[in-house]
Amino acid sequence: MGRCRSNYIQKRITLKNILTSMKQENNSNDKPNKPVKRMPNIPKRPQKAPKFNIFWVYAAIIIGLLAIQFLFSSDNAQQISYKTFEQEMLIPGDVQKVVTYKSDDIVKAEVYIKDNKKDDPKYKKYKNRSGFGRDTGPMVVFNAPSAEILSKQLEKSQANIPAENQIPVETVSKSSAWTGIFVQVILPLLLFAGLWIFMMRRMSGGGGGGGGQIFNIGKSKATLFDKESQVNITFNDVAGLEEAKTEVMEIVDFLKNPKKYTNLGGKIPKGALLVGSPGTGKTLLAKAVAGEAQVPFFSLSGSDFVEMFVGVGASRVRDLFKQAKDKAPCIIFIDEIDAIGRARGKGSVMGGNDERENTLNQLLVEMDGFGTDSGIIILAATNRPDVLDSALMRPGRFDRQISIDKPDLVGREQIFKVHLKPIKIAADVEAKKLSAQTPGFAGAEIANVCNEAALIAARRNKEMVDMQDFQDAIDRVIGGLEKKNKIISPEEKKIVAYHEAGHAIAGWFLEHANPLVKVSIVPRGVAALGYAQYLPKEQFLYTTEQLMDDMCMTMGGRVAEDITFGKISTGALSDLEHITRIAYGMVKIYGMNKNVGNVSFYDPHNEYNFDKPYSDRTAEMIDIEVRNLTNEVYDRTKQLLLANQEGLEKLAQKLLEKEILFQTDLEELLGKRPFDSRTTYDEFVNGANGIEPKPEEIVVNHTEQTDENATSVNPTEESK
Repeated sequence: MGRCRSNYIQKRITLKNILTSMKQENNSNDKPNKPVKRMPNIPKRPQKAPKFNIFWVYAAIIIGLLAIQFLFSSDNAQQISYKTFEQEMLIPGDVQKVVTYKSDDIVKAEVYIKDNKKDDPKYKKYKNRSGFGRDTGPMVVFNAPSAEILSKQLEKSQANIPAENQIPVETVSKSSAWTGIFVQVILPLLLFAGLWIFMMRRMSGGGGGGGGQIFNIGKSKATLFDKESQVNITFNDVAGLEEAKTEVMEIVDFLKNPKKYTNLGGKIPKGALLVGSPGTGKTLLAKAVAGEAQVPFFSLSGSDFVEMFVGVGASRVRDLFKQAKDKAPCIIFIDEIDAIGRARGKGSVMGGNDERENTLNQLLVEMDGFGTDSGIIILAATNRPDVLDSALMRPGRFDRQISIDKPDLVGREQIFKVHLKPIKIAADVEAKKLSAQTPGFAGAEIANVCNEAALIAARRNKEMVDMQDFQDAIDRVIGGLEKKNKIISPEEKKIVAYHEAGHAIAGWFLEHANPLVKVSIVPRGVAALGYAQYLPKEQFLYTTEQLMDDMCMTMGGRVAEDITFGKISTGALSDLEHITRIAYGMVKIYGMNKNVGNVSFYDPHNEYNFDKPYSDRTAEMIDIEVRNLTNEVYDRTKQLLLANQEGLEKLAQKLLEKEILFQTDLEELLGKRPFDSRTTYDEFVNGANGIEPKPEEIVVNHTEQTDENATSVNPTEESK
């Protein structure tokens, strides 16, 4: 018996192997083997299990209730005639009661038989049995003309029956069976199901609003861009960022052509951090990646991980990377990553649970932990790299840190060309001139200038946008909206005129001061009652002499008020802030003071919040040297203005007369500037041996402002 069973099992296994091999052979014949192209080190995407649909539960409940109602229904009694009812049931005395009701304009009579008579063989053919074998409802039913006629018929049929044994007619109001089912069962069930679906959608975020997100609170809020998504921005729309664009394009090219790099042993970078000032084009570069990449692109903000509930941020990080692994290879872009990537251990409450740190820890593990996946590339952007955690910045998480600085002359020219394409410009508009007139402008500011110029031209009913519109737009972006109708008293206007004249005179006779382009006493913006525009030289290093001349030029407004009126006003607030900032930088940071020495107490990471890196005696020395430096600047500026007081008077009176003066006006009043040096604008636009441009054509972004409410900030911060 044992041998037979063993032979049987062996034959069954052999047959199974034969069938399996035949099936594989058929499959190989039907579909030839093709090489599968996969990214290196990227695991196979797991197959998703079919999702369970809750609507099947609702359907099962409805079907069950309908079945129960049908099984227990008592509305299927057999129809008979009145004569049969009279002879077989009424006269023998088997009737318990007769109930009439109206249904569709027809009166129906239900006949109920006494319990002790139901087992009579003659009622076997009439018995109504439910699905569970119980006798329910009437035995039979017949039609009657009306309840009154039926009562008379019953009286006539029961004439020979004693009065106490006669059966009366009961009349009730009764609707159809299906109407009762709908009203009593289906309608409440539908209302309950609708309310339940509405609540579930609201709680899962489907209904929108602030009352949802209960069950979906731990899910990632990332927006997915894939091949079907319409992202119209490409690398051709990104100008002025050639180095950064090259590095990002290399990542995209790696995803498209991995063999080009893997043949040489290269690996795809795990992450790239875009670092730059606001408005330099970090998010635009990421949008171009989404438009160019042929892989899924997840986009979200660092604040999307922040929630008031504990554990939500870490849960969203896990869900984000889970979605990304299903779509691998893919790219994740986290904008403003400093919202969750700040250095741990700073500013946290002792004994408290820092939710942001938990989110950061989970992000670190997902980026480069024990079970990380190499098919996910992370792009992130921030304008505050100094506050990020060192573990987040290390190679293996962010292999590349791509610096995106403000564009130079050539970069601004390329950006202007991109933004001038959709604008109808006149023949005199040149991107090269505009780029030279806007030093220090970022890409977002250049886009704003182009848009403002188009709006100004439309307001003037022009068909083309000319150079004057762009100059007015640059003025609008720098100083704010011009307010010619603002009411200013003659005394205040006179103070503003002498204040701005003091800036102009000081800058005109100082060798290292930026060349003056335009001075105005027309109010602009929120608090600026006047401003002076300069064309700064694009440089990265400043000497002590340059900083001293810059402070003297900035102090010119306060000194002019003092020597002219013998009193000072609050209009020099931004000037004093600028001077104090430069003075402390020279003494405390740049080591430009002999007494303090060649030391720097620069603290970019705010490590000395509660403890200074120097003694109280050194702090007192720093304050004394800063005060001595500002006093020296004041005395030097005062001597300069007193020596040129006649020119100060002429310039102030001319400002009161014309309100706006250009460089040619100053040359008529003060003569040629004693220092023969060409500006960056002239060298770039006209070349090394070019002709110096007209000052009226130059508009720049460095201004000295006179404050109305002592709240305006001086834009000449770059000279620090």
